[in-house]
Amino acid sequence: MLPSDTTLTENGFSEPGKGRILLIACGALARETLEVLRQPGLEGITLTCLPAIWHNSPEKIPEGVLAKIRAARAEGVERIFVLYGDCGTGGELDRILAEEGVERIDGPHCYSFFAGSAAFERLAEQEVGTFYLTDYLARHFDRLMWQGLGLDRHPELLPVYFGNYRRLVYLAQVEDPALDAKAQEAAQRLGLEYERVFTGMGELAGFVEATAGKD
Repeated sequence: MLPSDTTLTENGFSEPGKGRILLIACGALARETLEVLRQPGLEGITLTCLPAIWHNSPEKIPEGVLAKIRAARAEGVERIFVLYGDCGTGGELDRILAEEGVERIDGPHCYSFFAGSAAFERLAEQEVGTFYLTDYLARHFDRLMWQGLGLDRHPELLPVYFGNYRRLVYLAQVEDPALDAKAQEAAQRLGLEYERVFTGMGELAGFVEATAGKD
């Protein structure tokens, strides 16, 4: 659960209060990041998120992150870190972060840093035609994928979008039978073989915890 005084919407959110360190993250990582931030010693970190739905319009991500960086620096925040992969920006996010001198978590996308880079590479090598879900995507599969791709209105598009996939791998961050059931249902609806891999917070946790000790 999110803290009761935290507002989380499609427009992103900012955690109440100001810390000496700012994390700028994708809204799809909000729950997991807040869970990590509950650990002792991380009280000085503030989290702000951009809309998860921007993954459907990745050209918005670099400028959105840049705006957050500049707004934070205008308020005197100097230590800023980013919880995004490239996420379809074609290297534009990394270009902006290099110009601004801001570090982001390693990896091309959240599947990689949840599973761990080496483990994700093994999964990809096992079956190139793999579609991945995280807890967030399993929770919102119907809205983001089924409705978002128009499959509720045009089921004939299913082989167009997913004809080259063979399996669905659910990368689970928490042990939740309800989410397991949602992920399995998603695999059935897409006509894909189902596999579940428990990742926990993966490399996300280590990156967030490390920011507290970086100068």
